[in-house]
Amino acid sequence: MPAESSPDRDGAMTEELTAVIQEIRDRVRARYPEGTAGAGAVLPDLLPILHERDAAEAKVAAIGTVNPRPGGALNSLIQSVKKLVARLLDWHVRDQVEFNRALVRSLGAVLDALNENNRALSALGARDEALLKSLDETRQALEALGAGHEAMVSRLEAVGARLEELLEVRDIRSHWAQWRVEWERKLDQLERHFFRNVAELNGAFQHRATMLESNLNETTRLQHSDFLAALWKGIRETRTELERLIHAELRLVRQRAVLPQLAPPAAATSRTPAAGPPIDWLHFAARFRGSEEYVRERQRFYLPHFKGCRQVLDLGCGRGEFLELLQEEEIPVRGIDLSAECVALCRAKGLDAEVADLFSYLDALTDGALDGIFCAQVIEHLPPASLPEMLRLAAAKLAPGGLLAVETPNPECLAILTSHFYLDPTHHHPIPPLLLSFYLEESGMGELEIHRFAPAAESMPALNLLPAEFREAFFGALDYAVLGRRL
Repeated sequence: MPAESSPDRDGAMTEELTAVIQEIRDRVRARYPEGTAGAGAVLPDLLPILHERDAAEAKVAAIGTVNPRPGGALNSLIQSVKKLVARLLDWHVRDQVEFNRALVRSLGAVLDALNENNRALSALGARDEALLKSLDETRQALEALGAGHEAMVSRLEAVGARLEELLEVRDIRSHWAQWRVEWERKLDQLERHFFRNVAELNGAFQHRATMLESNLNETTRLQHSDFLAALWKGIRETRTELERLIHAELRLVRQRAVLPQLAPPAAATSRTPAAGPPIDWLHFAARFRGSEEYVRERQRFYLPHFKGCRQVLDLGCGRGEFLELLQEEEIPVRGIDLSAECVALCRAKGLDAEVADLFSYLDALTDGALDGIFCAQVIEHLPPASLPEMLRLAAAKLAPGGLLAVETPNPECLAILTSHFYLDPTHHHPIPPLLLSFYLEESGMGELEIHRFAPAAESMPALNLLPAEFREAFFGALDYAVLGRRL
């Protein structure tokens, strides 16, 4: 009985068999290389062609053979017939057999050529791989060299930067003193510029504050002025209304108490001024009253008071000085006078004037038809008893708020009483300012204002030798005017 095999012996045999198989495979692969030829080139697989060639050779070898069959007489007879047929047909298939064998040989030659081509490609691939490996090693060496060069360049740049820093520090140290002087100078300039700007801003702020304060004060003053103007206007209106009411009530009381007891007058008293002597009154006026230019300049004082009037009447218009002034200001005005010569002179100047008695003229007017009446140097020619009636008529013809201006010689001035007043033979009696104001109040006038004109010292310079207070008290204005408005 054979001895049993040990495990070590079996393992050694297995390894030996594996080595033989691997050697055969290597020979086949060396003869018929497959796979890649290097550099990514794929070799064609020739084993299918080899198998087909072997199969074709087997078929060529089988042509003309007889299939073996089981033994026996019949089989021997059949086999003999087959062999005979095969020999008979041999001359017929000989060319085909030769062709097939030639075709198989050419196929083998092609297969060998392809194997040689694969082996050449494989060898070329191996060389390519070796070359690529060499190139890769060269590239790695160059990269390593480049990395070293970059590191060296970096170190050189760092050294250069350090040298530049050292040079810059040395330059800074060498020029620090000069820079410090320049820096201190610029700092001083900046400080001066800064403080100058601060001062300018402060000045501008102070100026702005002053302007704002001034504007505020001016606004406050204007508002205060407007308030005072409105207040005084309201006070004047209230005073005018109160005076109108008081005058109406007092007049009504007096009429009720006094008028029933008065008997009608026995004969009417003349109201018109007395006729003067037959003289050249125009020459008289030029001699003792003054030229037309002089009178016109004096009467220019009244223009602002008659501004806005729509119908003005000049009682005793004379030579028409006041008519000319109002006509220049485009204020409608009409004049009346008893002197036909004066009226003719006014009409020759293109003025609206007519000969009329002031009492008759005023009686014919509608109450409230006028809003301004001017009467200069007339009332001293009226009889004293006619003056209140004349003022009453004039006030009645004024609309509420209408202006009445009455001018006459001033008896407060002694020069008037000694010579000036009695130069005119048609003068009756001088009327003091207080009496005329009283008459106007009685006739329904309010807001009375007294204005004095023509200081006596202008026409009589000797009065300047008197003390000022005495001169003002006894030798003041030669004329005066009272202005009032209809209540």
